[in-house]
Amino acid sequence: MTASSHGERSNRSKKHIAIVGASGKLGRYLIEESLQQGYRVTAICRPQSIAKLWLWEEIIDIIPSYSDDQEILAKVLEDVDVVLTVMVCWGMKGYATNTVEAVLKGAPESARLIFSSGWHISRDGLDKYPLSLRCFVRVFGAVARCLRIADIRDQERAARRIFESGRRWTLVRASDLEEGESEGMPIWAEHVGDARIQHNRLRRMDFAKFMVAAINDKTLLQKAPAIASARV
Repeated sequence: MTASSHGERSNRSKKHIAIVGASGKLGRYLIEESLQQGYRVTAICRPQSIAKLWLWEEIIDIIPSYSDDQEILAKVLEDVDVVLTVMVCWGMKGYATNTVEAVLKGAPESARLIFSSGWHISRDGLDKYPLSLRCFVRVFGAVARCLRIADIRDQERAARRIFESGRRWTLVRASDLEEGESEGMPIWAEHVGDARIQHNRLRRMDFAKFMVAAINDKTLLQKAPAIASARV
């Protein structure tokens, strides 16, 4: 057996992860963490952002596509085991909702689906938000809609679509993000307002760690954990 054929067999034996929205900060951390955990990675990112992934171009598959393109995602996702989706709500044309719809339609029924969002998403209305977050969401949402750069309500609609899908999903809701060295695996709670996560901060690197770890955590199936740094 040649070295190349051995490599191809080894690659096929690895669990296959697709990362939707791979060129942003979180997406790049997801690539790195997935590779560290031994997964085969396919990265999907906007055509104009491919250059951001040059570091991994020889060890992952890179697909130039907008994340809401159902036709392309249907082809790319047909044989994946896991989809990690960075759910963003830029623009006013339902980008987040359309991205979620593309993932749900394109991924196999058996696939593990992990989505990212912020604390502002609530599944059951039992989250207790600090005043600062309520004000930020209200002000940012209004300004962003006025300038037509983002629509938080689109992300809320996308989340509802996930919750109602009946699939093997987890929606990971992150607290305020910051850069820096890892502080370990984040802690999580069912609801925002839990005293364990009230410090409301999280390293973006650890956000990615939690999302990748959730792949094999059955306790997180059809859950929307609110996460924060393990260090208070």
